[in-house]
Amino acid sequence: MELRHLRYFIAVAEEKNIGRASTRLHISQPPLTRQIQQLEEELGVQLFNRTPRGMELTPAGELLLEEARNIRSVVEQATERTQRAGQGKLGRLDIAIFGSGILDTIPKLLLTFRSAFPEVKIILHNMSKEAQIEALRQRRIDAGFNRFIAPLSDIANETVITEKLMLAVNEHHCLAQQAVISFRELEHHPLIVFPTGTRPSFVDKVMNMCHQTGFTPQIAQEVGDTLTGVALVASNFGVCLVPESATVLALPGVVYRPLSDTPENSGVDLNCIYRADDQSPILKSFLDTVRDFRNQTGH
Repeated sequence: MELRHLRYFIAVAEEKNIGRASTRLHISQPPLTRQIQQLEEELGVQLFNRTPRGMELTPAGELLLEEARNIRSVVEQATERTQRAGQGKLGRLDIAIFGSGILDTIPKLLLTFRSAFPEVKIILHNMSKEAQIEALRQRRIDAGFNRFIAPLSDIANETVITEKLMLAVNEHHCLAQQAVISFRELEHHPLIVFPTGTRPSFVDKVMNMCHQTGFTPQIAQEVGDTLTGVALVASNFGVCLVPESATVLALPGVVYRPLSDTPENSGVDLNCIYRADDQSPILKSFLDTVRDFRNQTGH
């Protein structure tokens, strides 16, 4: 039994007339009659009673009509879902996250994408920069978010947002009394930096900015992530430079202050990385959302 047999059968059953069914199907009556006869022979049952009034379904025909409509519905759904998948509107997207971007920007971006493509299932994976790159190459993830990505021939990079730097200080620290803090003043205060691990990283950004300004910072502690750095600020262990997105971390005793007199290019990029040769429609839809998000935020 082929799908066309079921389509012909449904038309005859619904029209109760070979002539009307043939018009609906845009085929002549003799071939349609033969197709119905072949279907009955294949099933070994009579599907219609031929009467002067037309084609009336037998009990077996009534059952087949119900099943045929179910099959037609499944095929239509499969066709639609396949087309939606080909258009990047249906499927699964594995995304790796890491760092302070998850505190603000990434959730907003993912929500925007989910609102536009509710049938795409998003699976999040917490991975370091090195793990993200390896997972991309092994096709275990489709995209990742990170900062300070060295150029790689097989990994493409899309900037999501460029954030300004803020200074996290303890509310009892002398710098907390200033509305805006000159970057040069950091020379005189212990600095907490992050993350530990593979370079280049945010640590290199901070060190380069200090050297451009003409001083070597007093590194009080190098920690693994933003949260740990800000937690140490809460204990008045030192001050900590953070991307603006990290200011959503409302730890007791911590305040955030903008900086003045920062070196050129002091902003911090949040990037979306993906395989350069990935032609997936779903990934294309996601990258379009990333670009729209960037344009709307104006960063």
